[in-house]
Amino acid sequence: MNPSLLVRFLLACTFLATLGACGSLPEQRARAAEQAEAADGTTLLARIAHASTPPGSHSGFRLMPLGVYSLDARIQLAQRAQRSLVLQYYQLENDEVGRLLLRTVREAALRGVQVRILVDDLYTANSQHLLLALSRTPNVSVRVFNPFCCGRDGFLTRFAASPLDVARLNHRMHNKLFIADGVMAIVGGRNIANEYFVLSEAQNFIDMDALIVGKVVPQLETIFYAYWNSAQVWPISEIVGAEGGHRPVDVDFDDRIAMTKPLPKLMLPASDILGYGPITEELEDGRLGLLWGHAVAIADPPTKPATMTAQEAIATSVTMTVWEMMRDAKHQVDLSSPYLVPGDRGVMAIQAMTDRNVKVTLLTNSLAANDEPLVHTGYARYRERLLRSGADLYELSPKRTTAGMRFDDFGKSLGRLHAKTLAIDRARVYLGSMNLDPRSATQNTEMGVVVESPELARELLRIFNVSRIQNSYRVLFADDGVSLRWSTREGQKEEIYSSEPEASLMQKLYYLLMSPFMPESLL
Repeated sequence: MNPSLLVRFLLACTFLATLGACGSLPEQRARAAEQAEAADGTTLLARIAHASTPPGSHSGFRLMPLGVYSLDARIQLAQRAQRSLVLQYYQLENDEVGRLLLRTVREAALRGVQVRILVDDLYTANSQHLLLALSRTPNVSVRVFNPFCCGRDGFLTRFAASPLDVARLNHRMHNKLFIADGVMAIVGGRNIANEYFVLSEAQNFIDMDALIVGKVVPQLETIFYAYWNSAQVWPISEIVGAEGGHRPVDVDFDDRIAMTKPLPKLMLPASDILGYGPITEELEDGRLGLLWGHAVAIADPPTKPATMTAQEAIATSVTMTVWEMMRDAKHQVDLSSPYLVPGDRGVMAIQAMTDRNVKVTLLTNSLAANDEPLVHTGYARYRERLLRSGADLYELSPKRTTAGMRFDDFGKSLGRLHAKTLAIDRARVYLGSMNLDPRSATQNTEMGVVVESPELARELLRIFNVSRIQNSYRVLFADDGVSLRWSTREGQKEEIYSSEPEASLMQKLYYLLMSPFMPESLL
């Protein structure tokens, strides 16, 4: 998700008259910095990682385009962890997926595994008391990033209670990271909520994670601890108050789980779009089939942008690293970003690429698929210029995604794009949390991995091309060279649309009314 926080803040201000004076965060208590310990090579996961690694290899990867596989991988790693689990997420919901993962993590803690969970505080209104109860479990520590002081039981009331603190609260931690025993990690675009694993009845996302082993995993763990120890982070017990005057104990976690819907039983297809099965059997056999390459973990500092100007934040950002990768392309750029607001400099950079005969293909959400319609207004401002620059432009179709079933059975839910991926020259890959928009560049913290691997790039492009060709509309100029048309092709049959396909009248009206007034800096 990529909410326009300042806009929502303005709405929340209508509550100020009834909420009274603003509150403040508690004073930070001194705490010793924690660091990752060297991985224990005798743990089960360490032995599997070692057995799976060819001599001289750097880092190994298994792409996970199928949501249920990606969730199952987290569960399997947590069940086999013997030493440590670290989780870092922008959103960790109190829904069936969130409770299933947290219950599995708690079971690991009761076995003696040290568990550290870091969650951005924006979406914790429904999960904060569950997380607080979990933090009372031995071996579990839970912290929140950039917390709200007051009005904590609702999204809007949180902002309304802090009208003078909007600059700080507009800074969110968008990272997604899961590490088991310091030797296996999962990185990508998925938050922990039903819709990221195709388990929601209303909407579900096409997304991408990767299971990772090798030398890049300690880099990822170093990134986690930089956030864990930062001044932007508070222990949840210092932020979340007792509910109903009752200070939770560890057994309250089980009570909260029991009071909700039954946890899901994961139905795992025999294989995914790449032909891989779930990792359980390979873990049982003691060896994973992986693709290998040289990898580097990248992340924004947790202080972004509190200690730097907007220009400094951009210059040192994951966003700038991705743009530099694109500028270095010799032949081909294939980018997937659910929120695509390139800005003037981005359009000029793409024009410079195509002028060098670099083929640039961009995949993003259509208006009908976008869960943040305000962001679509920013994207649409650049749509014609992107086409004139020579880029090929595709927009995800909810109906085609649902009907195609290449990324699982979406049922009657709405299909949306959430994967943030990049392939350069069929040899270099970025995979992580960053969207190509102003918020990722200047406000959110982001992370990911950059991998040199033609084999991994080939598999990423297989997935990208399924979404592009089978699940999307191609955006083109009409015969007049001015107006736009949206094209789909099934075999020899082509269908042409003259306005935003599948978008409802209300979506189109909202877009028309809001687009002239939305500053790009808010998107």
